[in-house]
Amino acid sequence: MGSFIEILCAIFMPPVGVFLRFGCGLEFWLSLLLTFLGFVPGMVYAIWVLTK
Repeated sequence: MGSFIEILCAIFMPPVGVFLRFGCGLEFWLSLLLTFLGFVPGMVYAIWVLTK
């Protein structure tokens, strides 16, 4: 389960929230790509990755 700060970052800045947990791994780059394609997909992915 993600911490409150990570979830809060995932809502407002999705790649930052993922970076806090995983660093510059695959999850971060996928979150960054989805955020560039559309903010909502990046946010949904970030929250999903942090809470799984």
